Amino acid sequence: MKKIDAHNHPYFIGYTPETTIKNMDEYGIDKCILLSCETPISETIVSKQNYSEEDKEKVFCDFSGCLDYYEKAPERFILGYAPDPRKPGALEKLKQMKRDYDIKVFGEVKFRMLYDNPDLIELFRYCGEVGLPVFLHLDYHGAHKASAESIRRSYWYGGDLDTLERVLVACPETIFFGHATCFWANLSNDDLWKTEAYPDSPLVRGGRVEKLLHKYPNLYCDASAGSALRAFNRDKEYTRYLIEEFQDRFVFGRDNFDNNLSEFIDSLGLSEEIREKFYYKNIEKIIGVKA
Repeated sequence: MKKIDAHNHPYFIGYTPETTIKNMDEYGIDKCILLSCETPISETIVSKQNYSEEDKEKVFCDFSGCLDYYEKAPERFILGYAPDPRKPGALEKLKQMKRDYDIKVFGEVKFRMLYDNPDLIELFRYCGEVGLPVFLHLDYHGAHKASAESIRRSYWYGGDLDTLERVLVACPETIFFGHATCFWANLSNDDLWKTEAYPDSPLVRGGRVEKLLHKYPNLYCDASAGSALRAFNRDKEYTRYLIEEFQDRFVFGRDNFDNNLSEFIDSLGLSEEIREKFYYKNIEKIIGVKA
């Protein structure tokens, strides 16, 4: 079955264009969307990642790393980009990247600011006008605490799901993909998302994510990273229900280089039609690129 990895990054955790392609081949991934990450190093906890100074510049970069990969293998990589909205000229820079490189995705949005900030809303509305889906990273400040050696007491991005809902209301023509710990902890109908980045207790069905999916047709789910898979494993049958119920709005992504999500999805007993949507057809339809 074809696969498009809808969420990954250039030079992430030591990978290069060559080793990334080798890894994609190993796990049967046809194409990969590369997202820029303009998160300032001062807003990250890179001490946990053991990056060299050179690698920090490659991973926490503007568009250059994505373009480096794309120029080496344009048939395997799809370009994504999101400028830091706090910098002057962000909208003009985004328009230039869309014009010059035909980027297909706006992301990754991973900034220490509330995402209903007017500067970001302006960018989101432009994305809706030109058909760029937006990938949002959401970490809640009370849950994702930093390590003792970090320069921050916590690291948070975006706000909570109240913030997300305000964004969905403000930009109804824009497709938004929810991602990361605060989003996926809200799969459960409890308050653990406020204090735990990765809750592992039994899931309470009918959480905020499902409610927002029912209410807002412009909300989609990015199933990448450990945050999604850990939430899925809290209630396998409920996960199957959600993917079947919202089969046009879940997409496959990794944000790493393992095969754990594929193994989990293939264990759910989903129909081939739904698995095809999950693995590649949904994202194909949104970005207009075939696997």
